[in-house]
Amino acid sequence: MIYLSKLLNQKVWDAFGHPVGKLEDLLVDYTDQSMPPITAIAIKNGTGGVKLVDAQDLATLWPSITLNVDISQLDMFESEGHELYLKKRALDQQIVDTEGKRLVRVNDLQLARKHNRFYLTGVDVGGTGLLRRLGLENLAKAIARLLNKEWKTHVIPWEDVASIEHDDPLRLKVSQDRLVQMEPADIASILDDLDHHTSKALLQGFTDEQLADTLEESSTEVQQAVIAALQPERAADVLEEMDPDEAADLLADLDDQVSEQLLKLMEDDDEEDVRTLLRYPEDSSGGIMTTEFASVPAEYTVEQALHHLRTNEEAKDDEFMYYVYLLDKNERLLGVVSLRDLVTAPLDQELSIWFDDDPVIVNPLTPQEKAAYLVAKYNLMAVPVIEPETNAMLGIVTVDDAIDTILPTAWKKKLPRIAGR
Repeated sequence: MIYLSKLLNQKVWDAFGHPVGKLEDLLVDYTDQSMPPITAIAIKNGTGGVKLVDAQDLATLWPSITLNVDISQLDMFESEGHELYLKKRALDQQIVDTEGKRLVRVNDLQLARKHNRFYLTGVDVGGTGLLRRLGLENLAKAIARLLNKEWKTHVIPWEDVASIEHDDPLRLKVSQDRLVQMEPADIASILDDLDHHTSKALLQGFTDEQLADTLEESSTEVQQAVIAALQPERAADVLEEMDPDEAADLLADLDDQVSEQLLKLMEDDDEEDVRTLLRYPEDSSGGIMTTEFASVPAEYTVEQALHHLRTNEEAKDDEFMYYVYLLDKNERLLGVVSLRDLVTAPLDQELSIWFDDDPVIVNPLTPQEKAAYLVAKYNLMAVPVIEPETNAMLGIVTVDDAIDTILPTAWKKKLPRIAGR
């Protein structure tokens, strides 16, 4: 393989062996492809000037850089401004390894020849790339052989690379397309390692739903920086896509005036849900509950309940449907049935045969620690939150919220894993 560090500052020769200058840089285009082609070479002459030569004049890159034309017949390259300078714009930059789901630094760039053209194939992010640039590669290889150690390079294929240069809209768009295919938690982890300016730019191309999912997994600092960078109308739209409890937590950390402005821009139902959660102390069950849960009228049959869950918009909003709650006309909780029991029950039977009429419950002022203890003690996926005066069901505390905010690591291992959250 050919590496950029081995080519920089090397002499460039024309087809008849005349020196043209030294290689200053390589330019590639079509960076959305898995192997972007080299479209031009930047050559520095003896006076310090740099000229761009079309890559069609390039004959070899290694072991010497030679052209296939005479120095007097060079085809000059007219840059359109969107080409990527490998030395100036890629080397030593931070990028995202979308396969490894981490932030890495470009220590070197790998090139390859295919037919009569040269292509950018990968990014060396390992220590070997640094040693190569320092001219210590051969020494390091010799030491590795003496120690019976295998010499390894860590090259990421270009198709697994996402640029994070916020001042480069073309490549940033390509990166956003690649990043959104990752899990929100992985994107959030990467964002936490970036400065706020770069984080905000990287997320600008996300849809409201993608942005909401990512912010739910991000640190408070990233959440606040991103929301502050959005227009208020769009920030409200993103908050509507978030789980109500996550949106409430985010708004609680904002300035009161900003928080109130965003709440007023939200849809009425979403605003009401979030305001309800903001009324409760941060360390209470009401402070970490979500108001999205699946419920059906208690008098339904199994068939009616399943139809209701398939067609009711509120039920569709529940991403955590492990339990179905049976409510009366006054929204009072009469019982709970697991989704598993519901889908395996005979369709013509009454729900009353299947539900638990004495579920574990908490009230909105129950301390978070108590709710977490009940989740762990009874091996539950969620605990209903009941208004003590009216017995109306307000929401649920889910096991992941209990873990995230309350339980130490030793307790987390005892709790059931949640799929799809």
